[in-house]
Amino acid sequence: MATPPDGSSANWPYGQGQNQGDTSQNRFNFPSAPSRAQPYEQQPPQQPPQQRQPQQPAQSRRAPAPAASQPNHNPLVRPYAMTGGRTRPRYQLAIEALVSTTADPSRLQGQLPEHQRICHLCREIKSVAEISALLTIPLGVARILVADLAEAGLVAIHQPGGDESAGGQPDVTLLERVLSGLRKL
Repeated sequence: MATPPDGSSANWPYGQGQNQGDTSQNRFNFPSAPSRAQPYEQQPPQQPPQQRQPQQPAQSRRAPAPAASQPNHNPLVRPYAMTGGRTRPRYQLAIEALVSTTADPSRLQGQLPEHQRICHLCREIKSVAEISALLTIPLGVARILVADLAEAGLVAIHQPGGDESAGGQPDVTLLERVLSGLRKL
């Protein structure tokens, strides 16, 4: 540590003569450093709680009651817990892949609630994107859950991309039907 030329550290800002507890001379205004005490500002007297007037009617403070026709689907389980921490399905699954249920309801008894909901929803053919939207779960989670159901043999997946006998090319008749349908619009 440097010492002043005359040997005294009384007026030297970096010396030992500086009183460590003295905060009145704090030249640095750090938020965590103690600084000069601010004068106390008097606040107007507050009314006791029983004499205060409510600012808004009590009815407007209440949350609106949910409609009886709309079930409340607040997720109590986080998406990563639904998938067991996995972020990718075991095999590639397109969002437009069609899913249909192949299992009878008795096989669904031991499954997770999310798996049961997907199986009940897929009694009619749905895409993975539709499953995600209808169940209000993220698309990645829907992919993983559908892939798990396919491995268990509870759903059938119809991947897009053409027949293997056509060399992976899309079906020409399907494309012609889509084109004619678009022209009719």
